[in-house]
Amino acid sequence: MADITRRLGWRHLRGAPTAHVRHHRSGRLVHDGTGLSFWFRSLTAALSEVPVDDRELTMTFHARTADFQDVTVQATVTYRIADPALAAGRLDFSIDPDTGAWRGTPLEQLGTLLTETAQQHALDVLARTPLSAALVDGVAEVRERVAAGLGGEPRLPATGIEVVAVRVMALRPEPEVERALRTPAREQIQQDADRATYERRAVAVERERAIAENELASKIELARREERLVDQRGTNARREAEEQAAADAVRAEAEAARSVKLAEAEAARSVKLAEAEATRTAALTEAEAARTLRLAEAEAARAVRLARAEAERVREVGEAEAAARAAWLRVHAETDEATLHALAGMRLAENVPHIDSVTISPDVLTGLLAKLGGPAEGRA
Repeated sequence: MADITRRLGWRHLRGAPTAHVRHHRSGRLVHDGTGLSFWFRSLTAALSEVPVDDRELTMTFHARTADFQDVTVQATVTYRIADPALAAGRLDFSIDPDTGAWRGTPLEQLGTLLTETAQQHALDVLARTPLSAALVDGVAEVRERVAAGLGGEPRLPATGIEVVAVRVMALRPEPEVERALRTPAREQIQQDADRATYERRAVAVERERAIAENELASKIELARREERLVDQRGTNARREAEEQAAADAVRAEAEAARSVKLAEAEAARSVKLAEAEATRTAALTEAEAARTLRLAEAEAARAVRLARAEAERVREVGEAEAAARAAWLRVHAETDEATLHALAGMRLAENVPHIDSVTISPDVLTGLLAKLGGPAEGRA
């Protein structure tokens, strides 16, 4: 799209290198070419912009084969506008002088023309081709036929259009038909896989049989060798037993002689120990008797000293108690009767148990008072 700017009632157009611009003013062609840049007035200018670059047109359409199977064709057509002046005269490539946008849809018209032309030739080829052949060689045939048809279409050169290339990407049947067509190949592949599996199993069985035979032969050889080994072991055990019996006899004789010598030595040692023990026992007995005698004498002397000391202590204690009692009696003999009563009461108070309270009835109190007053009156 051309770049148009405004300046004081004028317009300036700047085209692209891949766009052919035609400028008519009052019916006269003023500017014509690619990559132009010029000033114009919008009220008197008629502008057309024709793209001259290569363009890709992708198309997808359905067709029917000779055996009435539906297929989908995916193709791409590359084209260019070789004669911009002729194309601008046949199609509406005019642009708005204010925005530079096309007033119509010329490229859509070109796409419709190319799509319908290509579809017509593709349908013509596929309508005479069975589905199996179309899937095998249909892509090349459709590409060649569409390229030839577009190249021979008179309307395209009359419009200034040149077809550069035609590519057909795929011819695909319906999903159900495609799966059905794949089934034989899949079955064949599965059969080949099963055959390979069976052959592998047969080889494995044969190898297992050979391994089993080798194992059986190995077991037989091992049993034969085991038999020889058992015989050799028996011979060795018999020889070892004989040698062991002879060694045991020699060992028994040596052990008997050694036992006799040990017994004699032990008897002599026992006699010596008995004599020494008797001598030691006699010496110990004499020493123990002397020690016991000394201990008895010492114990008797200690007992006499203890008895004398105890008798002396008892005598001294008795004399002290007798002196204390005599002094006590002398003191009480010299004391009047009232003081003795008071002392007796104090001694009684020290020895009686603890009394919380005392209850004195009137009769007891009267008697006590009478007793206390009696001696006073008698003394008076």
